Amino acid sequence: MSKEVATRGKFEAPVQRWIEAGVIDAQTGARILVLEAGQERRSTLRWPVFLAMVFGGILFAAGITLFVAAHWSDLSPAMRFSLVLLMVGILHLGGAFLAERFPVFSTTLHALGTAALGAAIFLTGQIFNLHEDWATGILLWAIGATIGYMLLRDWVQAAFVALLVPAWLISQWSITTEGFSEGGRPLAMGLMLTALCYLSSRTGDEGNSARRTLVWIGGIALLPCVGTAIAISISESAPWHRHGRESILSFGTLLMAWSVAVAGPLLLALFLRGRAAWVNVNWALWAYALIVAAGYSNSFSGRGLDRDLSATLILYGLCAVGSVGLVAWGLYEKRKERLNLGVAAFALSVLFFYFDSFMGKLGRSASLLTLGAICLASGYVLELTRRRLMARMEMSE
Repeated sequence: MSKEVATRGKFEAPVQRWIEAGVIDAQTGARILVLEAGQERRSTLRWPVFLAMVFGGILFAAGITLFVAAHWSDLSPAMRFSLVLLMVGILHLGGAFLAERFPVFSTTLHALGTAALGAAIFLTGQIFNLHEDWATGILLWAIGATIGYMLLRDWVQAAFVALLVPAWLISQWSITTEGFSEGGRPLAMGLMLTALCYLSSRTGDEGNSARRTLVWIGGIALLPCVGTAIAISISESAPWHRHGRESILSFGTLLMAWSVAVAGPLLLALFLRGRAAWVNVNWALWAYALIVAAGYSNSFSGRGLDRDLSATLILYGLCAVGSVGLVAWGLYEKRKERLNLGVAAFALSVLFFYFDSFMGKLGRSASLLTLGAICLASGYVLELTRRRLMARMEMSE
């Protein structure tokens, strides 16, 4: 059965009821069915075009890069700077010219123009031998992407802003804390809360492409950010981390860092979610507890003592609580991506707990057999649970 036939079948029953009730006539009903079938057909053609634009844009950018690199050493500084400006200008002008004729191609050219802006900023510093400050370069790039989003309101510019602003904050903080004995925990907190804020940017069926982009970024980044936060907290609590460091950061600097790490994502969540941002406050409490537990679980290392079992249980217990919380959050707000992510996070928590606490205490064959059995059983149970929860969510819609 073709998609057009399936679409007509989906709308035929309600349209027939409207005709029988006298709401519309038969001719109008036929036009509605033709219109909906055409909409479905156009939506199925978007993915091939989208993939073609993505790969075409990547190849086009790679070609420009190779061409410029091949002739870079033969150009004078003035020619280099002119080429850099011309590259950014032509791409954005091309995108503006095609905005009405071919919107998808226009979006691709604007994306390449914003990407080229970052290259232009750093190449300009290299051309004129400016003082090296890569954090400021990222800030200028983020400002350009923000202006691009304000003018274009498309999802690619939103993705640039969502990635570059945290990248600037991280790079600036890494420069500030270089040589100091602490500073990683505010960074860990900010990473987790930002990913959670992006993930929760959609509370219903909003069709905003920028919000959908934020959800994708948050979903991809959440688990790596949580893992990075745990690693940072464990590393910072180890005695070797403080060895050779100059001093600790001042209270004012740490206060500013914690304020940005906590208030920034929460204020963004308030802007995106309104009153529903109270859930993000609860996640902030969970994230802080996870950071503290990760640091405490490694507080015995370096002193000839084994890791405290209770601290390890608390750490992985908080991971399990976060996983279940994601599932509950997805059910509460009817968001399938959070439910799926929560199930995946719970499976990873069990796997890492086994590696961390039990695998080294068993023989090689016994550990592998046990791990295989756990993976098979957990995969079966988690998939059944996920399907039941998804069915429950669909029934409640």
